[in-house]
Amino acid sequence: MSNASIKPRTGAQILVDQLIRQEVTDIFCVPGESYLAVLDSLHDVEAKSSEVEAGSREDFATQHPKIRVTVCRQEGGAAMMADAVGRLTGRPGICFVTRGPGATNASAGIHIAHQDSIPLILFVGQIGREMREREAFQELNYRAVFGTMTKWATEIDDPRRIPEIVSRAFHVAMSGRPGPVVIALPEDMLVELAEVADAPFVAPVPTAPSLSQMAELQKRLWAAKSPMVLVGGTRWDEAAVRSLVRFSERFDLPVAVSFRRQMLFPADHPNFAGDLGIGPNPALLKRFEEADLILAIGARLGEMPSQGYSLLDIPGDGSRLVHVHADIGELGRVYAPVQAIHADAGSFCAALEGLQPPNALAWEGEATKAHASFEGWTEPKPIPGALQMGEVMAYLRETLPVDAIMTNGAGNYATWLHRFYRFRQFGTQAAPTSGSMGYGLPAAVGAKRRFPERTVVCFAGDGCFMMHGQEFATAVQYDLPIVVVLIDNGMYGTIRMHQEREYPGRVSATALKNPDFAAYARAFGGHGETVRTTAEFAPAFERALASGKPAIVHCFIDPEAITPSTTISALREKAKASK
Repeated sequence: MSNASIKPRTGAQILVDQLIRQEVTDIFCVPGESYLAVLDSLHDVEAKSSEVEAGSREDFATQHPKIRVTVCRQEGGAAMMADAVGRLTGRPGICFVTRGPGATNASAGIHIAHQDSIPLILFVGQIGREMREREAFQELNYRAVFGTMTKWATEIDDPRRIPEIVSRAFHVAMSGRPGPVVIALPEDMLVELAEVADAPFVAPVPTAPSLSQMAELQKRLWAAKSPMVLVGGTRWDEAAVRSLVRFSERFDLPVAVSFRRQMLFPADHPNFAGDLGIGPNPALLKRFEEADLILAIGARLGEMPSQGYSLLDIPGDGSRLVHVHADIGELGRVYAPVQAIHADAGSFCAALEGLQPPNALAWEGEATKAHASFEGWTEPKPIPGALQMGEVMAYLRETLPVDAIMTNGAGNYATWLHRFYRFRQFGTQAAPTSGSMGYGLPAAVGAKRRFPERTVVCFAGDGCFMMHGQEFATAVQYDLPIVVVLIDNGMYGTIRMHQEREYPGRVSATALKNPDFAAYARAFGGHGETVRTTAEFAPAFERALASGKPAIVHCFIDPEAITPSTTISALREKAKASK
């Protein structure tokens, strides 16, 4: 764009034009007076019915379809919807909120994106520049408030710098270890006129391993007797997963996934060994404990997959961990690896194609054994009560399409999904490794908004659902037919489990009195079903799908069935016996 063709625009118009240049299709927001100018500029983005054809970025800027603006009911939900888009696409999800309480409400979603390494950009309306340092209405210092839970927190004072700062925000959010960026927008800056050129489209910068590093890795694999592969983190795509699968086949390697990263390797593949998360298969855990080489690709090896940082010594002697990560700051930060490789998952997996297996594999047949153990571990087991959740999960994994997107928040109920459902395709899971409750419903709304053609199922506990249950109204408003499988045991189940272990029989602050969630769905204009027995689930779920509406399938589970492996009574007796 030549200087002669640049016309004066308001800061808000410049900002919206930058989002179009970055091919943003969805914005999630709760409106506020502090960024009214942006809302007005979004109103002026014209819809284009024709498909965007391959061509220059200039062509894209003129043919871009209207940005979908999703109005949410609470800022935390809006941020979690944006997180789901970032998680499933690899490009930053976009969220707009107002100043003060709007921003602090959104902080729950920012924390998830930070711990889960998800690209997200939160734009926050801010007080006028002339009012700073007076504690004006809802004034916050956003650099201070968000500085420890973002990759970058900043404020734009000059509208001429909007293209520069938005471009940098996309670079920062997607580079290295991805994460969230917060940008404050003073309301007077948004209406100020400026003449400035738009920034170009931003793509993440790949970081590839060197040939010498891959040659060294091949030597280590050739010398290994019992290697294991662990995959996790972000910066993955379908091509990376395919390359990893081929690598595992050529080397006959067992591959496990990190906590809530199950979409990174197909569960129906004969080399899949299971997930290394909370309460993992003991046989899988033993394999990692006995492995003489652990190839960790993309995973930070945080508290959950490392079993409370007990799986590997810290820092360790560097004898058996090959650690591959896109952020050089993660390499050696906690663990001393025998080999550290600074590379994103996509580039590293592409480089795996060049490795050659040895003539004879010392671990031949171990992948088959590991997969058989995984299949046994994920077969339905009987639990107390009339509703058998293992059988429910077996039905869903046989019925749902391979590209169905599954979302959940945090709680013991999620164990049924993570243990018994079998993810088979990349881009099908949105679940917080940060352990944040309330995530599943807004994530399902965000996923369905971005991928309307795909089936989206949310798993939620009764406590988890109510933390962002108001976003069911958002699903109804935009005709997003998600299905919520709501598991009701009348308690905060995870906390009750810990309570029975530490203070058996002394129930305190964990009981819940719940509404009729099927009626709740109908009150919002959705579809509601009530399920009390195993036989009732499949017909109820099918009716929910067929309704074409957002739906809640309210499932009552026996409170005794606190996990797939134990009961409240068993926990209590074991705890009493140990005291």
